[in-house]
Amino acid sequence: MGFRLPRIASTETSDIPKGYFAVYVGESQKKRFVVPISYLNQPLFQDLLSQAEEEFGYHHPMGGITIPCSEDTFIDLTSRLSV
Repeated sequence: MGFRLPRIASTETSDIPKGYFAVYVGESQKKRFVVPISYLNQPLFQDLLSQAEEEFGYHHPMGGITIPCSEDTFIDLTSRLSV
C-alpha cells in the first residue's frame, strides 16, 4: 500500500510546474523530486543545499541540483517543512 505526500512530487517527466524545481536525491540511484521553491527559505533545506555544494560544488552530474542523502532522509526532512 502506497501513500502520497502532498508537498513533494516524484516525476520522471520534464514538466515542472511554475513555483517548483527539481532535485535529484539518493545515494547510488538518484530519484528526481519536484519541490516547491518556498523550500529555499527553509533552514533545514538550506542545510541540504550547503551539503550539496560541499560535495558537488556547482557541477551537478544529473543536470539539476543533486542532494547527497538517502531518499528516506529527504522525505523525512521535507515532510517537516512548511510550504
